[in-house]
Amino acid sequence: MANVTAITGFFFMGISDVQELQTLYGVSFLVLYMAALASNLIIITLISLDLQLQTPMYFFLKNLSLLDVFFVSVTIPNLVVNSLIHNNFISILGCAVQVFLLSSFTGGEVFILTVMSYDRYVAICSPLHYDAIMNATTLVVLLGVSWSTGVFFGALYTAGTFSGPFCGSNVIPQFFCDVPSLLRISCSERLLLIYTGLGIGLFVGMCCFTCVVISYFYIFSAVLKIPTTKGQSKAFATCVPHLTVFTVFVATACFVYLKPPSIEPSVTDRLFAVLYTLLPPALNPLIYSLRNSDVKCALRRLQQNLCARYSLHLILQNICQCYSVSQVSRKFCSF
Repeated sequence: MANVTAITGFFFMGISDVQELQTLYGVSFLVLYMAALASNLIIITLISLDLQLQTPMYFFLKNLSLLDVFFVSVTIPNLVVNSLIHNNFISILGCAVQVFLLSSFTGGEVFILTVMSYDRYVAICSPLHYDAIMNATTLVVLLGVSWSTGVFFGALYTAGTFSGPFCGSNVIPQFFCDVPSLLRISCSERLLLIYTGLGIGLFVGMCCFTCVVISYFYIFSAVLKIPTTKGQSKAFATCVPHLTVFTVFVATACFVYLKPPSIEPSVTDRLFAVLYTLLPPALNPLIYSLRNSDVKCALRRLQQNLCARYSLHLILQNICQCYSVSQVSRKFCSF
C-alpha cells in the first residue's frame, strides 16, 4: 500500500514570490476592493431610499450589487491580508467555506443576470403587460430561485469536493480555493457527486447563457422596429448596461476556467483570476451609473437632501447658540 499523507491545510501560490511586490499588490487590491465596495453600497442605498427607483429593474440591480459585495468580499480581503503579512496558508475548513460562498454567489449572480435579461425582454417586447407580468409575486419568486439555486450549487460543490481526503501537493495554484484546483489534489475515489454537480452546473450555465442570447435577439428585433431614433436610443440605453455587465462577467470567467490548464501557472494567469473576482463587482456600478440617467438623478437628489439636512442642522445649531448667548447675557445684566 502506498504511503499517503493526508493534507490538513493548503498554501496559495499568491500573485508574486517577491515580498515587496506582494505588499504593492496587497495595497493596490485593497484600494480597488474599497472602491468596489463603496460603489456597490452607494447603488444599494440609492435604490433603497429613492422612490423613483422602486421598479423591477432596479430591484434586481440592487440584488446584483448585494451579490457583488458578497462575491468580492469572499476572496479579495483574504488576498490583501495574505499579501501584507506574507502568509498564504488556509485551513481545510476555511477553504471549504470559501468554496461554498464563492460557488453560491457565482451561481446567484448568473441567475440574477439571466432574470434581468428577461425583465428587459418583457419591458421592451410586451410593455403593456409589463406591470402584470413583473408583479411583486413574480419578483419574489425569481429572486428566491436565484439565491436558493446559488446556495444549492454551493453546497453541492463543497460536499463533493471535500467528501474525501487530499494527498500529494498542498499548493493551490490560485490565490483562492476553487473546485478545479482542489480536484487535482484530491485522492478520493468517490468523485461522482462533484462531477455530476459540475455537469449540472455547466448545463444550467449554458441554459442561462442561451436565455440571455434569445432575450436580446428579440429585444434588438423589437428595438429596430421603433420608428424614431430617440425611441431606439432610449430602449438601447436600458439594455446596454446589463449586456455589458453580463459580457464582462462571462468573459472573465471563461478566461479563468475554460482555457487549457498550464503546468506552471504564470503571474498573468493569477492576475486574470484576480480580475475575475474583482473586475465585475467594480465595473457594475460604474457601468450603470454612467449610462443610466435615473441613477445619476437619484444621486443628485440624495446629495441635495443631505446638503439640505446639513444646512438645516447648521441653522438650528446657530439658533441654539444665539439663544444660549442671550440667556447668559440676561443673567449677567441682572447682576
